[in-house]
Amino acid sequence: MISKLSIPLLSLLLVCLSTAPCPGQGKDSFPYRVEKVAGGFKHPVHLTHAGDGSGRVFVVEQQGYIQLLEKDRPGTIFLDIRKRVITEGEMGLLSVAFHPGFKENHRLFVNYTNSPRRGSLDTVVSELEAVRGNLIANPRSEKEVLRVKQPYANHNGGQILFGPDGMLYVGMGDGGSGNDPHGHGQSLSTLLGAVLRLNVDGKGRKSLIPADNPFVDKPGARPEIWAYGLRNPWRITVDRATGQMWTGDVGQNLWEEIDILEKGKNYGWNIMEGNHCFRPKENCITHGLTMPVKDYGRKQGISVTGGFVYRGKALPGLAGTYIYGDFGSGAIWSLRMEGGKRTEDRQIARTRLRISSFGEDENGELYICSHTGSIHRLVRN
Repeated sequence: MISKLSIPLLSLLLVCLSTAPCPGQGKDSFPYRVEKVAGGFKHPVHLTHAGDGSGRVFVVEQQGYIQLLEKDRPGTIFLDIRKRVITEGEMGLLSVAFHPGFKENHRLFVNYTNSPRRGSLDTVVSELEAVRGNLIANPRSEKEVLRVKQPYANHNGGQILFGPDGMLYVGMGDGGSGNDPHGHGQSLSTLLGAVLRLNVDGKGRKSLIPADNPFVDKPGARPEIWAYGLRNPWRITVDRATGQMWTGDVGQNLWEEIDILEKGKNYGWNIMEGNHCFRPKENCITHGLTMPVKDYGRKQGISVTGGFVYRGKALPGLAGTYIYGDFGSGAIWSLRMEGGKRTEDRQIARTRLRISSFGEDENGELYICSHTGSIHRLVRN
């Protein structure tokens, strides 16, 4: 989420979100609009389902709650770990991932920021167990899977999700501050600035590292790493039809980017910001780097929120397109890739939302979380 701009500058960038339409963007300029589904949440940052056939939708609130979405309001509190979570700025309870066999094995995983002692911050990935017929999660069942020390309070990444291979993927930011002062993005010796791949179904700590991870046999490299060169991957998702993994990587000064993540690839930060040289500003060496499939500048937004490849049925015109947005501008876009090239790239909606996350239900229908407390969906304009 956004952390890099002052409130006055943010206000200037959001001027086109006032009541009056911006030039060339009248009330009906875009083919879709957002419709409110529910309100009353407190800083929702993730929305997902359990894949258990129940149809339940779970909303992660940054302060340490997971609640059910029921009708037009928050419902049952599924998990409460507020006392373990540091909630400030970009820190907090940031995502939940239900095991593919959740219906039978009752296992779920969370990613949150914790302070083991004063002045220290860690990202924690933990496993918990659901009880009472999977109706609620038992906070006392927590088993720590991974703990990563954070040098600063921002750029925590925070997304965890299961891939089609049954492995747990963990998105980690570069550790924060600005400009990646410690060079984490280009270092394989740290878990920061990377996407990790873990086997949570083995026995013992040694089995946590899949044998086919790309850097298992590379001296000095952390074997958990699956891809690297990322600044702050804010929302990672897998296309349920193809298994392709997408992310929105939040930029530093000028450029936001969308990446398709692949095994062992280096996505360029902090050599690159989007498709542009960052360090040095000119004539940077791009050999061995994987460029984003899309970047955009400050006229479009200031903090990308990654989304989903739409596979629902309610909006057939969006089928197969990657839907993503921007936290600062509230814009929503659709992007289609075919044969490695963009065949569709357009803004489809203009909103006043602080888009903190997109989410899917079991049927592949799309939801949008606004950090101000509401849940929405896209509808035809």
